[in-house]
Amino acid sequence: MAAARDKTGEWNGRILGHEGVGIVEEVGSAVKNFKEGDKVIFSCVSRCGSCENCQKQLYAHCRQGGGWIMGYMIDGTQAEYVRTPFADNSLYHLPDNMNTDVAVFLSDALPTGHEIGVQYGDVKPGDAIAIVGAGPVGMGCLLTAQFYSPATIIVVDLDDNRLRMAKEMGATHTINSGKEDAVARILEITDGRGLDCAMEAVGIPATWDICQQSVKKGGNIANVGVHGQPVSFALEKLWIKNLKITTGLLNANTTGMLLKSCECSKLPMDKLATHHFKFSETEKSV
Repeated sequence: MAAARDKTGEWNGRILGHEGVGIVEEVGSAVKNFKEGDKVIFSCVSRCGSCENCQKQLYAHCRQGGGWIMGYMIDGTQAEYVRTPFADNSLYHLPDNMNTDVAVFLSDALPTGHEIGVQYGDVKPGDAIAIVGAGPVGMGCLLTAQFYSPATIIVVDLDDNRLRMAKEMGATHTINSGKEDAVARILEITDGRGLDCAMEAVGIPATWDICQQSVKKGGNIANVGVHGQPVSFALEKLWIKNLKITTGLLNANTTGMLLKSCECSKLPMDKLATHHFKFSETEKSV
């Protein structure tokens, strides 16, 4: 919330929120793919589909008024009614057989984990990977990484409940970094070689440091977390390791694929929805 306050103008009344599911109440004259009454999933990224960046599938940086604007440049989804720009390109039909608990993760957490963590991190069969941070995005990394059959999947967090869930959802090893040295344990698990891919899914200096200390020569660091302060970037140690370091903002170009995977129960996202609140209970929920 602090980052949202700093970056989104929440202080002057901007409504936050960039994730959600809903029912179409009204459509503009240019909308062709949706009608009143349709159940839909919001994408956190809006796109015109025709500008220079959209033609490169760089939808996060749409030049015609799209991109990551919900709750930032325009009012977001934490409201009873939401206006969605470029609706034909920015909404997805909610399948009749899909639970909304699953669908809401398709707005951001699941595709962000897949695109910015797993795809940018170039996860391959047989790899040793670690996901540092077991929140919804980190869990999205965990679940979608399994599409690519890594041999070792390590999840690092401070919360034992989240780590138990990570183990249930496919992690081969878990580490509570508040109770043991995460870097030392990762090196032990990987027989001293380090990680093929380290995914940072929190956005704080300590978790970034775990990643840069535990990646192997020729490995990848995929930064997924949103950082609100500088980190110590140990380039004097990293330059010689032939690493690839990536970061970015979700483009949502794999959301349709992930929706189909969720629809046929390949991704058990419903396990991540542990509590339910009414809209009037928003303050209680946080």
